[in-house]
Amino acid sequence: MATYANLGLQDSASPLMEQLMYFHDHSMFIIMMIVTTVGYMILSLMTNKYIDRYVMDGQYLEILWTVLPAVVLIFIALPSLRILYLIDENSNPTLTLKTIGHQWYWSYEYSDFTDIEFDSYMIPQNEMNLYNIRLLEVDNRTTLPMNTLTRILITSEDVIHSWTIPSISVKADATPGRLNQANFWFNRPGVFYGQCSEICGANHSFMPIVIESTSTNDFLNWISNMSE
Repeated sequence: MATYANLGLQDSASPLMEQLMYFHDHSMFIIMMIVTTVGYMILSLMTNKYIDRYVMDGQYLEILWTVLPAVVLIFIALPSLRILYLIDENSNPTLTLKTIGHQWYWSYEYSDFTDIEFDSYMIPQNEMNLYNIRLLEVDNRTTLPMNTLTRILITSEDVIHSWTIPSISVKADATPGRLNQANFWFNRPGVFYGQCSEICGANHSFMPIVIESTSTNDFLNWISNMSE
């Protein structure tokens, strides 16, 4: 999860998040080159006294500053389109999880199993243990197996919420009367935190999301315990 001194993105926990981080670095490199070039040209024009009598009518200059931005946009657009299609990819998910936003908590249903559903509330500060994280820990964590393509169906019972886990690059609105779909794949075990990312009322800041990624055997044991 993010810390106070962390100015970058959270550590990746899914292949899609890794691709987004690579694209972020790629885009920032291009942006820094543009800023450096434009800044150098501005300072150069401000500090010298050269005058070009063709500056008001330079065909080659017009062509240059039209072609160069087009080339830069191509270098940004092609990787962006590739990742956009990767985000929408949904080929034969192994597991389906349904989450419903409420004012102000989340409820979860495991559609592939019978009678596995529960509510997930934030733990109040006066009930927390020493190892709990303030405003992010919940009473019922959502457990999912790693290395498993998971489809999540997201909706809401009252107002618009947003189900978000930054470390796996999932952010989808929970809209009343509509099912939104997202896909993700945990490539490592761990506990991953998120929060509602759509202002939904007075307690918007107090409906966190906690996903625990485990091995398949641990997940099946957890499912069997929940069924009892």
